[in-house]
Amino acid sequence: MTARVYASRRKRIIDALVTKLKTINGQGAFLTDVGENVHPRMKFWDEVDEFPALHLNAGSETREYQSAGVRDRFLSVNIRCYVQADDAQEELNELMEDVETIIEDNSRLAYTDKMNNVYYTQQITVISIDTDEGVLEPLGVGEMLIEVRY
Repeated sequence: MTARVYASRRKRIIDALVTKLKTINGQGAFLTDVGENVHPRMKFWDEVDEFPALHLNAGSETREYQSAGVRDRFLSVNIRCYVQADDAQEELNELMEDVETIIEDNSRLAYTDKMNNVYYTQQITVISIDTDEGVLEPLGVGEMLIEVRY
């Protein structure tokens, strides 16, 4: 069986992002340690019981048709960041900096399809960053919207 060149790879890209985000370990350039607390599905803040935590959700996906039958795919991914601390906004900002570092360092992200063929994203771009601005202290919730072009 051969690979389908233009099939959606939403789940595989999310899984690859989760793997990379789990490397945020508080060492070197990283300010926080998420350990294994990175998940490929969304939870609301009242369902989260371990902090810090990252939850990803694949959103809408669009196509752009180029010449010669080439198709670019654009996947929106929401990364929700959760912290609990005395200074939750500071902790949240540090966690979001770490997430952005992973995204910047892995813009050409390797992922596999169901047949274990390796592919690479063309680019990962941070579209927006938003936080609760301290409303939920001592909890902090932030969202990053990224776009994955593949």
